[in-house]
Amino acid sequence: MILLEPHNHIIQTTLAEKASQPSALDVQFVDFDGVRFRLTTPDRKVPTALVLSMSIRCWDELVRYGVNDILKREYGAALRAEPEFGYNVTLDINLEQIPPEGDERDTYIKSLALLKRNALAAPFELGFQTQKQLEAAASGQGELMALHYRDEEVIYVQASSDRVTVIFSTVFREETDRVFGKVFLQEFVDARRLPTIQSAPQVLYTTREPPLEIRHLQGLNDSEDVGYVTFVLFPRHFANADVANSTITHIQLFRDYLHYHIKCSKAYMHSRMRYRVSEFQKVLNRAKTEAAVVDRKTVS
Repeated sequence: MILLEPHNHIIQTTLAEKASQPSALDVQFVDFDGVRFRLTTPDRKVPTALVLSMSIRCWDELVRYGVNDILKREYGAALRAEPEFGYNVTLDINLEQIPPEGDERDTYIKSLALLKRNALAAPFELGFQTQKQLEAAASGQGELMALHYRDEEVIYVQASSDRVTVIFSTVFREETDRVFGKVFLQEFVDARRLPTIQSAPQVLYTTREPPLEIRHLQGLNDSEDVGYVTFVLFPRHFANADVANSTITHIQLFRDYLHYHIKCSKAYMHSRMRYRVSEFQKVLNRAKTEAAVVDRKTVS
């Protein structure tokens, strides 16, 4: 299966190009989950001064979970106190101050392309910190954090003394999507039984009926179109900074990963169906009988 990249490819390639040959630009584009970006040069006479802005649906919730502290940690002085109008966060980028060409520059540009990933990391980092505090206290349960990052779809994160539970609610618009989704998610559940991946997070999947952790919430959708996927993260999944960052990067892309592969599977099935129909047509064409040609002779 294909793993989706956590960084934005347009930001990465555009900044790499402008770092080598600065020029004025004004680019607006959209990432997964309806996140909007704008990369522009406010003053066309100064092409080395760029502004990167991002608008994300769940910004107010992210602020409650500490997103500003994370962005200050990652981007420092580049983070504007007041974002560009119509956006939630803005970075000022000076191409004259970026590292020289090489690995260091690539790392710096990739960090800018990870703006969305770093913003969405806020509830996960808070959940990991809360789990360690509850583990020290040997009891208790953290706040149930909800991230309404898409229409009708939510990510829930809750810490307890021995784990962090992450729940995705996802909507399947078509009947075939539900079938493919069930097959994929059941594979997640069954694959953990293999000896080689016993340390993977526990995965639970339900349709209609919400998991116990969120069953008390009002207004939950209980239709056939809705599925709930629960990941149970244990302390080993965020034992240190590197492991925690990897876990956050992969888990926040789960929804996009799932629906991307559902669409790929449907496209593959359609291509195979068209191929089989084409082969059947060839067989039918070969089965057509040719009209017999009879030589007519006149009686002499």
